[in-house]
Amino acid sequence: METDCTSHDLPVNGAIAPLPAGTRLLHIGPHKTGTTAVQGALFAAKEAMPAYGVEFPAHSRHPMEAALAACARPPMMGDPVPTGRHWTRLLEQVGATGERTSVVSSEFFADAGDEATAARIVEQIGGDRVHVLVTLRPLAKIMPSQWQQYVQNGLRMGYEEWLEHMLRKAPYEKPTPSFWRRHRHDRLVERWMRAVGPERLTVVVVDDRDRDGLMRTFEALLGLPGNLLRPVPDTANRSLTLAETEMLRNLNQQFRGNDLPEELYSRLVRNGAVPHMKNACPPSPRDVKIGTPMWAAEAAAAIGAEMAGRMRGMGVRVLGDLRLLSVMTESSPRGEVRISPEVAAHALYGALAAAAVPAGSRTVHKTPSRELVKVLGHRCLRRLGWR
Repeated sequence: METDCTSHDLPVNGAIAPLPAGTRLLHIGPHKTGTTAVQGALFAAKEAMPAYGVEFPAHSRHPMEAALAACARPPMMGDPVPTGRHWTRLLEQVGATGERTSVVSSEFFADAGDEATAARIVEQIGGDRVHVLVTLRPLAKIMPSQWQQYVQNGLRMGYEEWLEHMLRKAPYEKPTPSFWRRHRHDRLVERWMRAVGPERLTVVVVDDRDRDGLMRTFEALLGLPGNLLRPVPDTANRSLTLAETEMLRNLNQQFRGNDLPEELYSRLVRNGAVPHMKNACPPSPRDVKIGTPMWAAEAAAAIGAEMAGRMRGMGVRVLGDLRLLSVMTESSPRGEVRISPEVAAHALYGALAAAAVPAGSRTVHKTPSRELVKVLGHRCLRRLGWR
């Protein structure tokens, strides 16, 4: 349903009114709100959308480097530092769409640290033609997913200790200062609203009970036919189980404690061991999920209610029910938190395979196992001096 609509853009007959033709829709996330699914669907429909007057100008599913460069944010641990060329290239691609509607999506735009940065990005993307879209989910559902994502980027702190820092230890900035920049959602909306005005910002509250709802919302806003945007299966994007995350967190402690190069972590762990493990070992019902303690779930729900209250008074268009932001989900780990030998073996193989694939080649989880084994075997033979 739609609530708190502005008077100039009400839905027609219960439907969502599409944005004006020629709009440059800027989807800023934040993280863990369905961004990867949306980006995958938009990229998959890249060739079909122009028939309906819509362009997806980026040359990849997610122009992460461009967004990081635009926001002057550091890269993922061990990755190359994005440069202005990444951002300039994306702007050129957007400019080439001319007067057609275009859509750019990256959750890293939510990392823009101040209003001046947001205003500059809006002006460079298209000025008055830009409409900002923010997708939101309850904090209680975001926190476990965001913690395990931070662990995939080198975090060594356990979940409950991290929750203590984020919720109980003011100023709540360490060890992950980006969390509240992204997920203090009322301030995020306010920051971007001041760059575009309330009439050109839409908040979409994601309802996890409606699995296709987010895709249908994007279709309606862009004026696309129903079911053009479809989820693209991506097992490499699944969340880690508690045991998998703890295995990786312990590896992070060893890695950091021995001062190994961060580039090694990026290549062998985050882009090698982790995606191969995710692809090869889907979670089973026996695997323990990351559980949020009751005190943290209550705190997250209270913050969600406060954020929803502030957003109600901003005059922006809201699609969905803001009350969902204060949903409280509490769960405790049940069962034995134990990594299986199969999962450990696939993680180790992913790291070995990443070492075998030349830098700049396909990522490990997209390279056939037979090809990886062949490359790795040849390298071992060469290094041993065999002929």
